[in-house]
Amino acid sequence: SDLEDLHLYATPREQRFRRFASLEFEGQLYMTPYDFILAVTNDEPKCAKKWRSLSKQELNQILMETPPVWKGSSKLFRTLNEKGVISYTEYLFLLCILTKPHAGFRIAFNMFDTDGNEMVDKKEFLVLQEIFRKKNEKRERKGDEEKRAMLRLQLYGYHTPTNSVLKTEGEDLVPRSYWDTLRRSTSQVLFSDLAERADDISSSLSDTTLLVHFFGKKGKAELNFEDFYRFMDNLQTEVLEIEFLSYSNGMNTISEEDFAHILLRYTNVENTSSYLENMRCRIPEEKGITFEEFRSFFQFLNNLEDFTIAMQMYNFASRSIGQDEFKRAVYVATGVKLSPHLVNTVFKIFDTDRDDQLSYKEFIGIMKDRLNRGFRGYKPIQRYTTFKSCVRKELYSR
Repeated sequence: SDLEDLHLYATPREQRFRRFASLEFEGQLYMTPYDFILAVTNDEPKCAKKWRSLSKQELNQILMETPPVWKGSSKLFRTLNEKGVISYTEYLFLLCILTKPHAGFRIAFNMFDTDGNEMVDKKEFLVLQEIFRKKNEKRERKGDEEKRAMLRLQLYGYHTPTNSVLKTEGEDLVPRSYWDTLRRSTSQVLFSDLAERADDISSSLSDTTLLVHFFGKKGKAELNFEDFYRFMDNLQTEVLEIEFLSYSNGMNTISEEDFAHILLRYTNVENTSSYLENMRCRIPEEKGITFEEFRSFFQFLNNLEDFTIAMQMYNFASRSIGQDEFKRAVYVATGVKLSPHLVNTVFKIFDTDRDDQLSYKEFIGIMKDRLNRGFRGYKPIQRYTTFKSCVRKELYSR
């Protein structure tokens, strides 16, 4: 019961990690790759989780079977399935990757590359542990000190003093999000003390699947930017493939209505049925959304901040935006080309006043919610499948 009480002292991200994690080793909780995939594609675990304790021998066997980074693919997490361990700080890092543009990958790599030699070693990467731990301490809830110490042990694997926070002179620079923390930490002035503690961190932590994947079983390998970029791109692609396949039932496309379901599932839209009904009336003939169209749209969403600037220019001029302007603004701001059919589908979903124009309010605000993936309150959406979609899936099942 004491362990269950810890949920009350946890932040939303910590609560989600504890809810989906299924492994425990020497008091510290871990996710499997399968757990991580579930955590970013589902609202709740498929069944009530009981943390399974790993022996040292079992952990070593898991790590021995971890492939090197050059064998990575967009099916890595599905291939590893439950043969892997992911720590809480790595979970936060992977979440950062999922919602960021490819250009941001260089920022993350440069953060780790503290000596500027275009390679990242294990010691440099472990600074991540301290950055996220220190960031988390700034967010800790007030309460029973003993319970909070137990929670830190579960999440980080070792006790940390409560007053061990960011340097005083950097207080006004502490950013809001973990991604901002990564960006800010490229300033070695603020985090210069962290690299000095990397050896202490390494000695107190167990190896994980990610560490072995990046730096080898002996921890002596170094990671270059090309491999780092490929890993991040593969992870984004893998999660999108899983979401797409969950609706396609083996077909090459998903319906426009299923695409709308995926877009709306993590938003704060109160009346989702009105959006779905709006789209059904305006796209009576189902054409389908391919995976390439699906992937290109989410690549665009990861560049939403840049696109927002273009949208604001229209907004300041008191102008809505048509499909041609939308497509051009997406390409200019993000370099992503969206197909005419995909753009038309987006307009039919979000153009609620049916004037064939898309306002800032109609689109940007809703899509910013979508990028949070489960941390702004997931609402399951009942799936109303069109008749043609039912027939198509029934024929395939035969």
